[in-house]
Amino acid sequence: MTKLAVLVGSHRPQSQSAKVGRFIEAMICKEFPGTETFGFDLGGHPLPLWDEGLRTWEEKWEKTWRSISRELKSCDGFIVIAPAWHGMAPPALKNLLLLCEEKEQELAHKAGLIVAVSSSMGGAFPVAELRMSSYKNTHLCYIPEHITIRYVGDIFNQDEAIWGEEVYIRQRLKYALSLLIEYAKALKAVRESGVIDTKNYLWGM
Repeated sequence: MTKLAVLVGSHRPQSQSAKVGRFIEAMICKEFPGTETFGFDLGGHPLPLWDEGLRTWEEKWEKTWRSISRELKSCDGFIVIAPAWHGMAPPALKNLLLLCEEKEQELAHKAGLIVAVSSSMGGAFPVAELRMSSYKNTHLCYIPEHITIRYVGDIFNQDEAIWGEEVYIRQRLKYALSLLIEYAKALKAVRESGVIDTKNYLWGM
């Protein structure tokens, strides 16, 4: 069985990104039977800012992060939902990625799909930002496909798509998820191959 985490990067309560996350989880359940999901919404579960106490599992981190870390380690792939805030990925999302430390390998050598969200015509910059800077020490492997959801307030509000652009986005999302699942399956072989050397090469260059 393949397990995917749906990570909602907005730390606003009741965000449009959370709506997208719920839609994606429902689509996975409907279209890809046998695929398990773990949903995590930063708007409903805020996390402390990274500090060095994480490395020794101080009490604060044991309470707030340990169970989430275990869930992420059990996942084979990740959907990273990143709203465009002033042309950037939200700070809480970047903090979440910082918390995925090298020694725990929560994301390492696993497939990732970026879903960018914008209330208007934006969304490109969070994709570029995540592809540029969030994989180095997490070793998360973003697949070549990504999704950009523009005018997010107007879509995923009903069971069926009611206008042409939403029909296309739903079709494209289903395609991207099908690719993510196959990449997730394929990368299991990499993790099980014995070639990954975290003793000598824990960090990216």
